[in-house]
Amino acid sequence: MLDIQDIRVELDAETGTVRAIDGMTLPLRRGETFALVGESGCGKSMTALALMRLLPENGQVVSGTISLGGQDLLALPERQMRQVRGGRIGMIFQEPSTSLNPVMTVGSQMLETIEAHTALRGAAARQKAIDWLRRVGIPEPERRIDDYPFRMSGGQKQRVMIAMTLAAEPDFIVADEPTTALDVTIQAQVLDLLKQLQAETGLGLLLITHDLAVVSGMAHRVGLMYAGQLVELADAGAFFARPLHPYAGALLQALPDARRRGQGLAAIPGTVPPLTQHFEGCRFASRCDQAGQRCHREVPQLSPAGAGRQVRCWLHVDGGMPAAAAMPATATGLVAAQPVDTQTAGSAAPLLTVRELKVDFPLRQGWLQRGAGFFHAVQGVSFDVKRGETLALVGESGCGKTTTGKALVQLLRHVATVSGQALMEGQNLNALQGGDLLGLRRKIQIIFQDPFASLNPRMRVRQVLEEGLITLRPDFDAAQRRQRIESLVDQVGLRKDALDRYPHEFSGGQRQRIAIARALAVEPQLIVCDEPTSALDVSVQAQILNLLKDLQRSLGMSYLFITHNIGVVEYIADTVAVMQRGRIVEYGPVQQVLTHPQQDYTRELIASVPRLVTG
Repeated sequence: MLDIQDIRVELDAETGTVRAIDGMTLPLRRGETFALVGESGCGKSMTALALMRLLPENGQVVSGTISLGGQDLLALPERQMRQVRGGRIGMIFQEPSTSLNPVMTVGSQMLETIEAHTALRGAAARQKAIDWLRRVGIPEPERRIDDYPFRMSGGQKQRVMIAMTLAAEPDFIVADEPTTALDVTIQAQVLDLLKQLQAETGLGLLLITHDLAVVSGMAHRVGLMYAGQLVELADAGAFFARPLHPYAGALLQALPDARRRGQGLAAIPGTVPPLTQHFEGCRFASRCDQAGQRCHREVPQLSPAGAGRQVRCWLHVDGGMPAAAAMPATATGLVAAQPVDTQTAGSAAPLLTVRELKVDFPLRQGWLQRGAGFFHAVQGVSFDVKRGETLALVGESGCGKTTTGKALVQLLRHVATVSGQALMEGQNLNALQGGDLLGLRRKIQIIFQDPFASLNPRMRVRQVLEEGLITLRPDFDAAQRRQRIESLVDQVGLRKDALDRYPHEFSGGQRQRIAIARALAVEPQLIVCDEPTSALDVSVQAQILNLLKDLQRSLGMSYLFITHNIGVVEYIADTVAVMQRGRIVEYGPVQQVLTHPQQDYTRELIASVPRLVTG
């Protein structure tokens, strides 16, 4: 057993002592998948780092124990702990771009892990690395093993991380958002692989994720975290059939799908409170529509709630609160779903017309030898994006979705050969230069897939958001820029104190909200959204999707929405284009394509979508 008992983790910060984990008890068993869920900033990833003894320099476990098979991991010398990491407990990190060494080939990094934790060497170790790359769905692994990480898509890099972790054959795996960057077919393949390994080897899995559909299909037990504490602990079936904590119910109501199309998502307003403060009552009370007076005065404990369940809520302690004590829903409670206008300018002229767009990358030594010296990433795609419409671009990692988006925003000049037409209000985007190109930046913005790599680590959030306004909105004075920036952070669910912090001080989901705010800052006509909600938990995803729909309704904004989340596509998209190997293989109205797909590839994508199991 991997046993976490009453650990408390604190971090020294400029704003005070951050109590990132406040009394976590979690027994993990081999052969079991335990899912840890909750909003960004709740302490999920910090729990994983504490378990692996990888806390940042300003953090420490101030009390509690972590033991593996009776051995106290917190007391081990670092030399012995290095053998535990990878060898007995593996970890799949949330952001593969920052976890893989950019100057080492994929194979070199995998061999380093295999030779450190197994008896294999040389050709045998290389063959094992190739076998694992194949098992996680990397095409042509014999060739791709010698590639560098930058030659792979975000999803492919995540698969490499998973293969590297599994190749050492650990007893337990801590998986921090392991399928966030994966398309649905590879996600299904990887999750099936993890289930198979559990059955064969008794692998124990701590799964940290915000994808509740994945949790419902994978987990044996679920722990829900909020503000550094566990607030509900239950078997997965019982949790999804009847969540007890109001926070759990709110999360399930925020999930997007076809049934909620045409109405706003139920979102939880506000954010996780700062963990530097002293709490006098329930930490969720200010956001809870069922909170009573007792909730604001007294701190609830994690208490038994029958059938092996535990919950931290006064509604389920001592018989629950009397009905008379319940407070009416307020502005801080759960926001009810509001209808939104789903009509688009179906007969109007398109805002963006793309015809036979091609993107060819010149080959260098060691690259795939295809064609006459070029890799044909995008091979003649055509589509329209109408005003006030959302076109979803879906497909597997490496199919050309992100490349298409970057080509439209003119980010591939001097890197690739782009041909074909991309017309916006009569202007050929591929031909713009100088001031005309700068004007294009005002009209088209992009939200990148990897927020950590796209935010300048040396700039505070205020500077990140103000940079675009200074360049592209010179009509704004300093006061207007300040007002716009403060409005933006509120819109994307961040506190105003975030403005004076650096990107590394935020969780992955919080960084993605900053990236979304930056794209919205200059009020563009079209936003290329490259997996904008993949790193967000469901409550913040609901806020962002509602925000995008509100902006579309009020400003007529258009979106090219690149994603592998079919639930989001069902909810937000008007039209969908399915890409495979650089080509669009199916294109049409979202309901027609998703309910009556004509191509085998589209049917395979839809069949691989994880669905929430509530019974």
